Amino acid sequence: MTFVAIRFDVAAADTDTWSDGLLEAGALSVDVSDPFAGTDRETPMFGEPGEPPGSTWQTSRMVALFAADADWRVALDEAKATTGLAPPAFETYPVADEDWVRKTQSQFGPIEIAPDFFIVPTWSDPPRGDAFNLRLDPGLAFGTGSHPTTRLCLRWLRDRMRGGESVLDYGCGSGILAIAAARLGATSVVGVDVDPQAIRASVANAAMNDVAARFVLPDGLGEGRYDIVVANILANPLMLLAPALCARVADGGAIALSGVLESQVDGVIAAYAPWFTLAAERGDEGWVLLASR
Repeated sequence: MTFVAIRFDVAAADTDTWSDGLLEAGALSVDVSDPFAGTDRETPMFGEPGEPPGSTWQTSRMVALFAADADWRVALDEAKATTGLAPPAFETYPVADEDWVRKTQSQFGPIEIAPDFFIVPTWSDPPRGDAFNLRLDPGLAFGTGSHPTTRLCLRWLRDRMRGGESVLDYGCGSGILAIAAARLGATSVVGVDVDPQAIRASVANAAMNDVAARFVLPDGLGEGRYDIVVANILANPLMLLAPALCARVADGGAIALSGVLESQVDGVIAAYAPWFTLAAERGDEGWVLLASR
């Protein structure tokens, strides 16, 4: 099946209006991006829940996708009528149907955490059979293991763990940190996430790696404290969760937090100061891991 894409540029203030109008007119999807991406005029945008991006694009490039048999001309006219905006100059081009799952998978190969430590997607072969290889299929959950914050947490766990610990992975995503902890010798591992898809993916990945770990939604966590608490989320949720996460650390235990940009370090340290003295232990591509005992 072939699709038809309509591409045009609009002022930043009109982006949401055009997106809504196109979707109401029958577009299958609408993609919004920086028209100058990949050039020296590109404007990077970062943000997280409750925190608006620090900047916006002056102009947005919009791509609306329609089924091949849809009358995209009528749809575009309807969108213009709905938005009340002047019609932009546009171009159309065909988009061939593909096996999007395989196409996405092909972008991710084995990920080196250390020379003898790899995350290996289920569709790839391990680079070294004698290495510490963690098998992973993220499914619909967040996390392929490729993000710098995941690497930071995995390296910290490998350096910190001695075996026999209890571990809580809060915000487990695809379960990779919990699974690594189990493989590194933890005797009790629990992963928590707010997304049911993450729980299902984590359970499947744990079975694939032949490790015992429990994965639950927050309401299913129950009581208990842990020798190690690790949370790889984002700075704002980490600050909000400070009392709850600190209450889960056993006496003499350790806590590690990642998903924190260098510019956010002081705020996270301050949020945890009533319970722990955190310090930046390591960094990767502008992201930082904070840890303390």
